[in-house]
Amino acid sequence: MYSTMQDVPLLISRILEHGRTVHGQSAVTTWTGEPEPHRRTFAEIGNRAAQLAHALRDDLGVTEGSVVGTLMWNNAEHLEAYLAIPSMGAVLHTLNLRLPAEQLVWIINHAEDRVVLVNGSLLPLFAPLLPQLPGVEHIVVVGPGDRSLVAGGPARVHDYEELIAGRPESYDWPEIDEREAAVLCYTSGTTGDPKGVLYSHRSLYLHSMQVNTSEAFALSPRDIALPVVPMFHVNAWGLPHAAFMAGASLLMPDRFLQPAPLAEMIRTVRPTIGAAVPTIWQGLLAELDAGQYDVACLHTVVIGGSACPPALMRGFEERHGIRVVHAWGMTETSPLGSVSHPPAGVSGDDEWAYRATQGRFAASVEARLIGPGGEELPRRQGRGRAGGPRPVDRRRLLRRRTERPAPPRGQVQPRRLAAHRRRRHHHPERLSDADRPRQGRHQVRRRMDLLGRAGEPSDGPSACRGGRGGRRTGRQVGRAAAGDGGAPAGRDHRVRGAEGVPRRAHRALAAAGAVGGDPAVPKTSVGKFDKKVLRRLYAEGSWT
Repeated sequence: MYSTMQDVPLLISRILEHGRTVHGQSAVTTWTGEPEPHRRTFAEIGNRAAQLAHALRDDLGVTEGSVVGTLMWNNAEHLEAYLAIPSMGAVLHTLNLRLPAEQLVWIINHAEDRVVLVNGSLLPLFAPLLPQLPGVEHIVVVGPGDRSLVAGGPARVHDYEELIAGRPESYDWPEIDEREAAVLCYTSGTTGDPKGVLYSHRSLYLHSMQVNTSEAFALSPRDIALPVVPMFHVNAWGLPHAAFMAGASLLMPDRFLQPAPLAEMIRTVRPTIGAAVPTIWQGLLAELDAGQYDVACLHTVVIGGSACPPALMRGFEERHGIRVVHAWGMTETSPLGSVSHPPAGVSGDDEWAYRATQGRFAASVEARLIGPGGEELPRRQGRGRAGGPRPVDRRRLLRRRTERPAPPRGQVQPRRLAAHRRRRHHHPERLSDADRPRQGRHQVRRRMDLLGRAGEPSDGPSACRGGRGGRRTGRQVGRAAAGDGGAPAGRDHRVRGAEGVPRRAHRALAAAGAVGGDPAVPKTSVGKFDKKVLRRLYAEGSWT
């Protein structure tokens, strides 16, 4: 027996139309570096998204299933593309402008982007790639920039404003299957070539609802959200879609990501919640400490991407009254997986201890703890920790990864750094179940993947900058990366001293710029440890 309730697909177009009509007076403010920032209402954003869809379909030949790339900062035009491209049935492909040129070329060709929207300020980055992008037929330039850099090639060059001018401000958005792909996002390639993840309309709609719950960010029309996290990085953690759904206004920083302009835009536009990686907030905290800024409006900053040092949490809260909220996720989880809001009745030192973890999983994320032999382990109460890989069920989030071509014949594969290597869809973690408090928190500790992704309290980038577990040298991290002195299952895998580190490992890290005056190991363009470099050094015999 079926219900009698309405059954409609969960589509990005429904978020677009809801924000345009119900929350039409909410606004998107783009920081331009000029005396007055640029402001556009949700109603105007929705109308311009319809104009963009008409232009893409009628002039550039974009149809359902076409892949359209964006190489853009966080701004109003990028939000228009965020809404228009999936709503018309095409696939939005956000390009990470911080990736090396060869990876950008690989990604654009692999995704088969025919149309690419580029901010004018990024043309010097994009133009040198064009000779290696035979599939790109149209380049749409957004904002001021030297168009001559991309002129004269086989791809046609269009101006964004001229392209959408005069188009109808409404569009008959198709009723497509909610499981159709909406957004394509590639990982940052810390372990090899970047891997593409296709988000469905259903996934993004449900993720937006999750972001707006009280257990996550609880956005409302009274909020102004500042997504410093780039829109090309896992959908800016879902904030653009969630804000348009909830009616929360948006402050877009564009390319002004340095501490001084961030502090100035907070003082001027008065956002209530922000989201970024720890390095952004570290710079902002130093700027706020040194200057005279009224930032009382900002009550919450969300930190993800890597573990947040407790000192950073205390600095914001004790000196500026801004609460830092720890979150965790992955590209494959859209990305929000958990948020660290302490349970009721927890206070004092217990609250600070809880907030240093990654918190509890959202209702839409399921996880289980797997032992070294593949057996499922119970979630323990009381003291102690259970160790093992934890597969995360992404049935509501991830439709599929895009297929990757096989490596060329004869290509040498890097040796694995540890016997218990992560499987494709397994994400090894540790569950921190200390009895203070005993309420479902989890703390990501990649026992085998020390150079991994989000949420590594003592074994990742945060440890090198004063996070949990103390300041760790590149020499120590190098030892762990090579698998030297690996801990048995169930034991803490932190390296507590530099004794016994092979000299060749130290020399290899020094050659890669990982030791010496700078304690950091080699990093990717997005600040993650570059496991490709470390594995190559290991495969070459630099580590024994």
